[in-house]
Amino acid sequence: MDTEQICFLSIADLGAMLRARKISSSEVTRSLLDRIRQLDWRLHSYITVLEESALAHAAQADREIEAGRWRGPLHGVPVSVKDLCQTRGALTTAASKVLREWRPDSSATVVTRLEAAGAVMLGKLNQTEFAGGWYHPEFPVPINPWNPAIWPGASSSGSGVATAAGLCFASIGTDTGGSIRAPSAACGVVGIKPTWGRVSRHGVVPLAESLDHVGPMARTVGDAALMLAAIAGYDPLDDTSLRAPVNDYSAMIGKGIEGIRIGVDEKFIARAAPEVGNAVIAATRMLEQCGARIVTIMLPDFDPIVTAGIKILACEAVAAHSKTYPAQSADYGPGFRSMLEVGESLRGADYANAQLVREQFGNRFQAFFEDVDVIACPSLPRIAIPAGGGPPDAKRLLEGNPLMRFMSPFNMSRNPTLSMPCGAGAPPPSLQLIARRLGEATLIQAGAVYEAATEWHRLHPSI
Repeated sequence: MDTEQICFLSIADLGAMLRARKISSSEVTRSLLDRIRQLDWRLHSYITVLEESALAHAAQADREIEAGRWRGPLHGVPVSVKDLCQTRGALTTAASKVLREWRPDSSATVVTRLEAAGAVMLGKLNQTEFAGGWYHPEFPVPINPWNPAIWPGASSSGSGVATAAGLCFASIGTDTGGSIRAPSAACGVVGIKPTWGRVSRHGVVPLAESLDHVGPMARTVGDAALMLAAIAGYDPLDDTSLRAPVNDYSAMIGKGIEGIRIGVDEKFIARAAPEVGNAVIAATRMLEQCGARIVTIMLPDFDPIVTAGIKILACEAVAAHSKTYPAQSADYGPGFRSMLEVGESLRGADYANAQLVREQFGNRFQAFFEDVDVIACPSLPRIAIPAGGGPPDAKRLLEGNPLMRFMSPFNMSRNPTLSMPCGAGAPPPSLQLIARRLGEATLIQAGAVYEAATEWHRLHPSI
């Protein structure tokens, strides 16, 4: 195999080859590091590449596999994490001057769990400053590998770019209002935003504690399932993590979709651009042909939920940054600083009222899952959003943001979502599936059926 063939293998296929010793983790890791050197000088998906430690961990994986101590399907597989995730001894900047020299003395739980699964940590991925909507002006902006004129997504943009471009086999992103789903959609990959608390947030620099989710981004549903299985589960270091047992997510691949009820609100889907809405409707019809049952539903107006979510996010961001803002105000970029200023301007009553809107919506939304198992809608309202098409100044965000309409309500409700390619395009349009809380297995089951019936996930950017 040449380097490009290796770098676009699925984790499932690569893992089988590594276990059978048809290829070594060291070979694969060197191939990816070479590809990063060749391409990332213009894609800017990485902030820090951990070349020395990656090669050392790859060599260790090879020794363990040769000795019969196989840890599982991620053993020896090179992956990367968003630079919000603390990594012991490595720069963890959150793409901000505020943390430009920080080398934490411990790692985030998602990092330690990936390492325990035998994954090889390639590096720390680029993002917006502190996972807000804006890049710090002193950090390079990630470039969408499909087209440099296209927006690469929201804060986990480095994760989307690296995964789509074959610069890692999968990555970790975070999602506070859409930041796993937007870059997954913008870069043509698969992203899972789990139920809030399904994946530990310990050691992940917070943006808004009650809205932050941590999840995988990959090129196939099966690969995302393998990543989720490795990082999910209760963590005593995170009091908000859930104690519910973790499903065997990979067992859902190939299970079929007979009897699964998919909720569709065609009027809501039509609020997206025609090329997106038509692709999503076509995807639901494909799932129906595969055995699902389509149920017509009527979703509520999400715009008030989006506005309430922005208020909660801004207030909680101020709380998260109390040690450095306003003391280090000059070190923040203007975009994120404007969010903190908005948070400062809001009153306790504003926050309380927004939380009430959230609780009322969250309770009403769960009732849909008495009649359906999955709800289908777009991830983003448009494809090929122009670069620089992120949010406006934070003060204007309080008036609403159409880009968040299909995403942030499910941060507010804490339901799990799966985003995946669903049509022709460069990048392709993106289908979003939403399930009841802790329904990640159902999302993977449905997504895998759609993926098996289509070829969209095989599309890769020509770089």
